[in-house]
Amino acid sequence: MAADKKSVISPILIGRARQFDLITQRIEETRSNNGTVILISGEAGIGKSRLVHETKTYARDHGLTILQGICLEQDRALPYAPFLDLLRAYILTLTPSQIKQEFRTSTMEIVQLLPELETMLPRPPISSSSDPESEKHRLFQFLTQFFVRRLGKTNDQSGLLLIFEDLHWSDDTSLEFLEHLIRRIEEFPIVLLLTHRSDEKHPGLEKMLATLNRQRLALEISLQALTIGEVDALVRAILELDFPLKAEFLEKIYELAEGNPFFTEEILKSLIATGGLFYTNSMWDNKPIQELSIPHSVHDAVQRRTSQLSTNVRRTLTLAAVAGRRFDFRLLQTITQLNEQNLLEHMKELVAAQLVIEESADQFAFRHALTREAVYAELLLRERRKYHALVAETVENIHADRLDGYIADLSYHFYEAEAWRKAIEYSQQAGEKAQTLNAPREAIVCYTRAIAAALQLEITPPLNLLRARGQAYETIGDFEKARADFDHVLSSTREAQDSQAAWQALIDLGLLWAESDYQRTGDYLQEALDLAHQMDDTINLANSLNRLGNWHANVGHLDEALNLHHQALDVFEELNDRVGLAETLDYLGMTSQINGDLVQGIRYYQRAVELFHELNDKRGLVSSLATLALCGPTYLHDSSASPFNLAESSERGEQALKIAAEIGWRSGEIYAMCCLGISLGPQGEYQRAKELLQSALEISQEIEHDQWAVSAHCGLGALYLDLLEFPLARGHLEQALVLAKEVGSSVWIGSVSGWLGSICILLNDFSGAEVVLDGFLTDMDTGFQNQMQRLCWCARAELALARGEPEKALSIIDHLVGSDPNRTPDIAIPRLWKLRSDALIALKRLNEAENMLAAAEIIADVQGARGWLWRIHLARGKIRQMQAHHSEAEVEFNLAQSIVNELAINIQDKVLRENFTNEALAMLPAQPPISARKAEKEEFGGLTAREREVAALIARGESNREIAETLVISERTVESHVTNILIKLGFPSRARIAAWATEKGVGKTSK
Repeated sequence: MAADKKSVISPILIGRARQFDLITQRIEETRSNNGTVILISGEAGIGKSRLVHETKTYARDHGLTILQGICLEQDRALPYAPFLDLLRAYILTLTPSQIKQEFRTSTMEIVQLLPELETMLPRPPISSSSDPESEKHRLFQFLTQFFVRRLGKTNDQSGLLLIFEDLHWSDDTSLEFLEHLIRRIEEFPIVLLLTHRSDEKHPGLEKMLATLNRQRLALEISLQALTIGEVDALVRAILELDFPLKAEFLEKIYELAEGNPFFTEEILKSLIATGGLFYTNSMWDNKPIQELSIPHSVHDAVQRRTSQLSTNVRRTLTLAAVAGRRFDFRLLQTITQLNEQNLLEHMKELVAAQLVIEESADQFAFRHALTREAVYAELLLRERRKYHALVAETVENIHADRLDGYIADLSYHFYEAEAWRKAIEYSQQAGEKAQTLNAPREAIVCYTRAIAAALQLEITPPLNLLRARGQAYETIGDFEKARADFDHVLSSTREAQDSQAAWQALIDLGLLWAESDYQRTGDYLQEALDLAHQMDDTINLANSLNRLGNWHANVGHLDEALNLHHQALDVFEELNDRVGLAETLDYLGMTSQINGDLVQGIRYYQRAVELFHELNDKRGLVSSLATLALCGPTYLHDSSASPFNLAESSERGEQALKIAAEIGWRSGEIYAMCCLGISLGPQGEYQRAKELLQSALEISQEIEHDQWAVSAHCGLGALYLDLLEFPLARGHLEQALVLAKEVGSSVWIGSVSGWLGSICILLNDFSGAEVVLDGFLTDMDTGFQNQMQRLCWCARAELALARGEPEKALSIIDHLVGSDPNRTPDIAIPRLWKLRSDALIALKRLNEAENMLAAAEIIADVQGARGWLWRIHLARGKIRQMQAHHSEAEVEFNLAQSIVNELAINIQDKVLRENFTNEALAMLPAQPPISARKAEKEEFGGLTAREREVAALIARGESNREIAETLVISERTVESHVTNILIKLGFPSRARIAAWATEKGVGKTSK
């Protein structure tokens, strides 16, 4: 599709699902002759018209008649303007004979409103009244009857949707009639949908709105700006992108459009028009964005408003635009040299023109970022430079005693004023402050200004600035720019023979390359260790031991990793270096849990978390808390005993994710998402786990962080296995294995291989499973302790069982149990116990198998491993069945089915939910013919008798509280029943339940 033919309008409704559901619910309620009024408000471009469009589509699909009138700015003084618009549109659908028939009894009224119909209709009678109020009353009655008569022409009395848009431009007479109409539609199936701009209300509209609000006559829906996530979804929907937007691109658009959907679309149009966004090779791409041009629609709107201002007020507006989006009254007064009263008059004029808003007595702001940009764009470059210098010097003077709060402003204004020395000074300070406040993007802007200013003065930029900017780039996930800065620092320090700075640059590059290439990571870290030895620097040496130890852990050299970390620990303990101790404990925790020793790993991490809290090291907290989330029976450790239950694990993951988001550390945020998703999945929290892992995958792909992409793919693969979506699981795991090999991480190669082997077995691809597992395991001497080995040996046991070799499977399982460093006599491991019971069943040792499952059930329940619980009950049922204990078998099967149904409720994706339910229930044995009671249940969409009672009461209009009182149950139980009903019937709202219950006559069959 050519770019010029590609629509820059979102094909789907974004960020308004809740509001749309409210509207459709009200529409459904009108079917019982309950007229309703819906009032949609918000600023220009916020999405009112789009919501109206979606409502019209819904109404049309459900058989409602639609009539619409629009208020236009130029018709503000024209009585009945929107109704004239509606009547003219309606008449265009009629033939001349139909017009005569339609208005045969109301010729006088229609001709009075539409004089152009006079020649088509019989001469109207002369009005007997000259009283304006009587005439108005007569026209009000005519219009009311006109709308009510439309109901007789609707399909099956479905109702009428009356729409009037842009009431902020309506005439007072129309508003008066609307108020009259609102009081008369209550007994008719009429939906009156009104829209207006919340920031442009005139007195007549304000009076009407106050009446509606006071008497509760309307449902008011106030539309707010979209979130940055919703803007991301909007842009991706428009451009048909399957991958996330680059953060820099998204944030630039969001900064200007501020969540306004129309402005967002206009910016995209502007980018396409200027070539900043282009369509090539069947996909969209964008050039790096330095500055966004102002869309013509916004520029023209601002120009129309500024053209009405006096010359002096326009100058004030211009200086305010130079000062920034938000500006201080005192600052503006100083640079304009106006007295307070005159400046106040100027501000009143700007507020009245809807260009500026008052935030407080001392602070004003442009109504919208694009408004400020449009005013600023009118300045010549020489004017900008002069005015920025004026603002910067004024800020320095009036805030001389507390400049710390204005460093970022001074950095910006002195840089734009081309006052390079002061730009360096303030930009460096501002960058350091931004980093301290965990604001990496702001830090990058400030450091870049300082570096650019230094180059303007032909000064070599200080290396500490380049390193600081590289760290900020790494934080936001911009690998290439971080690498460029770190490489520059390394080459410069080598030339200057600055060993300390060169050592730091090697460490920086080693940690950076861990994202995608472990070989290069190892090379840099080994070089840093060698340099630390040469320098004979104890602290550098200990830090190098830690960094290289972590590298050894990730490539599978766990003994060497533990040795190096313990050497570092001895150094930091001797020096009482709390920073070094915290980092070393974090590394030891990671290595211990990879090595299968979860108990020792937890101990290390708990000590590390305490120290990181004391040091206020938020990055350290993210690392330790996120990895603590993996120390429970998660997808990476479900073959080891763990003292944590899954709820404890995920609680730590939630903390890590929150902190990472607060400090803007994208790599840390992805890691926390992966750890949390891998912890939530085994609990049966499938929806949240899927969302977290999918987001982690998308962000890691965006910033090209291959290691975390492997983690996300692996987590999704294990999750889809749990959901019985085997082809999807295999696809993710195969991608993970390719990436893991490219990165060179033995940890991920082994972990992914274990899960991929299990999937191949479930898909009956035994040879494929063997190839995958042979790539990591060799023989029984390979070892059974670390997480990679244990996952792969579990798959080996599954393969032996699938090939009819239960004795071999038992041997492998015994080795796994015996080698677990966390194993105690009273702790079962659900996955291994379930696997052992399968082998025992194959050997006809049913009592032993039953004992294994009984122990597994207890521990799975304690751990919250709901994904294993239903499988355990299913296996126990089959044993009972084999023992001819049919009633006990049915109990177990029913428990399994109940857990499956509960887990399915958590899955929002209908296809995924149905596949999981169908596949899981297909594992249950065939049931005997259903009873009359069950047949009745199936007739009503699978609803139980109690659920049918709830549906019947919903149809009677009862709230959850009223239903609870009627049925003598808790309100929470009612909420659960309503959720089950919505899922079973596939309905979006209570209104649909009510309509269904009425149609099915559920109320008649309920108690």
